[in-house]
Amino acid sequence: MATLKGGEFLIKQIPANEIFSLEELNEEQKMLRDSAKEFIDREVVPQRERFEKKDYAFTEETMRKLGEMGMLGIAVPEEYGGLGMGFVTTMLACDYLSGTTGSLATAYGAHTGIGTLPIVLYGTEEQKKKYLPDLATGTKFGAYCLTEPDAGSDANSGKTRAKLSEDGKHYIINGQKMWISNAGFADTFTLFAKIDDDKNITGFVINRSELENPESLTFGEEEHKLGIRASSTRQVFFNDMKVPVENLLGERNNGFKIALNALNVGRIKLAAACLDAQRRILNHSIQYSNERKQFGVSISTFGAIRKKIAEMATGVFVSEAGSYRAAKNVQDKIDELVAGGMDHQAAELKGVEEFAVECSILKVFVSDLAQHTADEGIQVYGGMGFSEDTPMEAAWRDSRISRIYEGTNEINRLLAVGMLIKRAMKGELDLLSPAMAISKELMGIPSFEVPDYSEFMSEEKAIIANLKKVFLMVSGAALQKYMTEIEKQQHLLLNASEILNQIYMAESAVLRAEKHFSPDSVEAAMAQLNLYKAVEKIITAAKEGIVSFAEGDEQRMMLSGLRRFTKYTNHPNVVALTEKIAAHYIEKGAY
Repeated sequence: MATLKGGEFLIKQIPANEIFSLEELNEEQKMLRDSAKEFIDREVVPQRERFEKKDYAFTEETMRKLGEMGMLGIAVPEEYGGLGMGFVTTMLACDYLSGTTGSLATAYGAHTGIGTLPIVLYGTEEQKKKYLPDLATGTKFGAYCLTEPDAGSDANSGKTRAKLSEDGKHYIINGQKMWISNAGFADTFTLFAKIDDDKNITGFVINRSELENPESLTFGEEEHKLGIRASSTRQVFFNDMKVPVENLLGERNNGFKIALNALNVGRIKLAAACLDAQRRILNHSIQYSNERKQFGVSISTFGAIRKKIAEMATGVFVSEAGSYRAAKNVQDKIDELVAGGMDHQAAELKGVEEFAVECSILKVFVSDLAQHTADEGIQVYGGMGFSEDTPMEAAWRDSRISRIYEGTNEINRLLAVGMLIKRAMKGELDLLSPAMAISKELMGIPSFEVPDYSEFMSEEKAIIANLKKVFLMVSGAALQKYMTEIEKQQHLLLNASEILNQIYMAESAVLRAEKHFSPDSVEAAMAQLNLYKAVEKIITAAKEGIVSFAEGDEQRMMLSGLRRFTKYTNHPNVVALTEKIAAHYIEKGAY
């Protein structure tokens, strides 16, 4: 069976048996998850205050312990000192190691992701043998130097320059980078510079400890930040730094592609890094609301608090569903390419690149939700939530960076839709045929037959199929109007992105519930509650787009189509669903 293509969920009905979720972890994965959780509860949770007091040395010490456990080498092939585990397992480690403090989450993510993966994916055999064993064991730590003061999202416009030395043995690099995670304790630096007047940046890798002149690589002071306070973040300066020519990473002029692919992996991993943070915030909120008494009763008996807990729990369920579904899609693609004869390095690159749209969707949706969950956690705690004595205040500050990391959420929203359009234009994804079929459907007379929705999740899946029609209807009409100028219509692209994100995540939750749970389960209730709210968000985003670019009969027809495609036959009882979810988790005492 051919694996799913990236973005293809929009034009296909995905059967529940084709998606993967946390319920399907194998024994090895469960052991790794439990080991990660046990480590965090033992080594990190009791020391939370040290991270908030900017104890950078403690972050480094904790990272060394993770290296000794093998947790830094999960994605590194065995021949280079790592564990060589699959993509889903790397997601799982990132998930369960990142939930307590953003400082450790950032150090871990920067090291195992953008600090190590470019060498795994683009390094020569000699480079991999040299750098990866130390990175996999935590003997050395990695940092990734891309962002510059005048080059944030536009990474290719950086001013750092590399010039070949007269003897042809070194590149001489001059320039400056900023917001470099792990800079204070890293030894292995992946950096990007333009060689001479090249159009694109080129990647390089160096060990600080091996520099001919140690003073050619210098650092600014530690940045003082809103959150992730014990994550080492510094400016990095290159002053006639000599890098041997064999340290060029990948090919000349290919640095932008290296950066993009590293960020694609970073985006889906960032979603994973927000998951356990959401679980822990929810668990603190449940426990506090059960213990906190007002007017003689626990505040967990109040409807307003119960609504928050139900929505927070639903957010966790949905975030998990989308994240692990996409991770397995990436894994399946890699396995398919390797089985077809492609080497693992190239297959991993192609696998992640294939699902770049889904990576951006997850990055946006889950990081937005993590911030909202932290905000609601403070609200459940009331005045105590604003105090540094409770975990909520730090959780809220730490969660804020997730919407900026790996490309801001606004950039990622535009990227997801832009990548879809490009794939359609290249003929890699046929969005045109279904969009044209919807135009014909809108001209026809709607059916007034009442469908049979007796089968579990059948109405929910029918609604999701119709929501996909909303996306194709709105984006297809906008594309027809603006053609190649569509990229300039950022307002409309943001609306289209909201529809896209809600569809993918709602479908993930519905299919997870259908595959693993019963009709009367709390998981089914969460999938149904989320879908109802997704429909409302899609109506708002689609309507805003339609009334902004369509006029007259076209506008009337599309608004009529929007009403048709977002109609429930049997509306869910939203309050009953909310109460069911809240009652379950408040009684259980945790997610």
